[in-house]
Amino acid sequence: SLPAKLINGGIAGLIGVTCVFPIDLAKTRLQNQQNGQRMYTSMSDCLIKTIRSEGYFGMYRGAAVNLTLVTPEKAIKLAANDFFRHHLSKDGKKLTLLREMLAGCGAGTCQVIVTTPMEMLKIQLQDAGRIAAQKKLMAAQAQLSSSSAAGVAEPAVETRTTATQITRELLRSKGIAGLYKGLGATLLRDVPFSIVYFPLFANLNKLGQKDPNVKAPFYVSFLSGCVAGSTAAVAVNPCDVIKTRLQSLQRGVNEDTYSGILDCTKKIWQKEGPMAFLKGAYCRALVIAPLFGIAQVVYFIGIAEFLLDMLPKHRA
Repeated sequence: SLPAKLINGGIAGLIGVTCVFPIDLAKTRLQNQQNGQRMYTSMSDCLIKTIRSEGYFGMYRGAAVNLTLVTPEKAIKLAANDFFRHHLSKDGKKLTLLREMLAGCGAGTCQVIVTTPMEMLKIQLQDAGRIAAQKKLMAAQAQLSSSSAAGVAEPAVETRTTATQITRELLRSKGIAGLYKGLGATLLRDVPFSIVYFPLFANLNKLGQKDPNVKAPFYVSFLSGCVAGSTAAVAVNPCDVIKTRLQSLQRGVNEDTYSGILDCTKKIWQKEGPMAFLKGAYCRALVIAPLFGIAQVVYFIGIAEFLLDMLPKHRA
């Protein structure tokens, strides 16, 4: 049933995000840093420096936004894919690869309604620590290079903002369109991701089914979700880099600004080289693999069906 699908998707999203959010934070910071001022050399370096400067909970900046909105996002994504697969099937026959890809395309298109504002707010909170650390480092370098400390300003203290404050400011200055900045880039990432992910997962999962009418074991669903998720994540990573850069409202010192997808692509290619489009790919694979592995296990086990089945019995 649709309620069960929505609940399963929501539970899966909450569990997955809680497990992998620090890696997602590292991915955002690695993707946003440009060649001029590199703060981090790797995922582990980013996480270690984040803990030292911002504390353990600094790794979870922006998690509240994700945990709030990931439930409807994952619910829409998984339920929409099932919906399109059902309506694209002919008399219960096996879907062709093209129809599986069309179903994934529909799911990816539907989810951006929630994904775009969620990513928009999350990125601002995740990247704030990097920008603050960069400003402090430059201020310290300026003091060291100066012959006298007189007249040199103290490093600025980071003013922490909340998702609510960012939302109010965006709505006041730009209206609802402010929350949907980077919508085109989000579609460019999520639609191809779903086109790759859902057919790949479905076909990998079928390999573990002894009987077409019986669900595959949970570990098969988990491994299928991990493999399909990491493959799709790496495939669309260039689009994720572009989306992250476009949705970042604050820039570090001497960092480029972008007017759109083409301008962003051109500047990254010219100033940072083609390998820049793979920034954060390792982190993204580590985020998406368990996230979708967990999501598919929860979804296929059907926790919601159990809860909904128990509800009438409890009332009775």
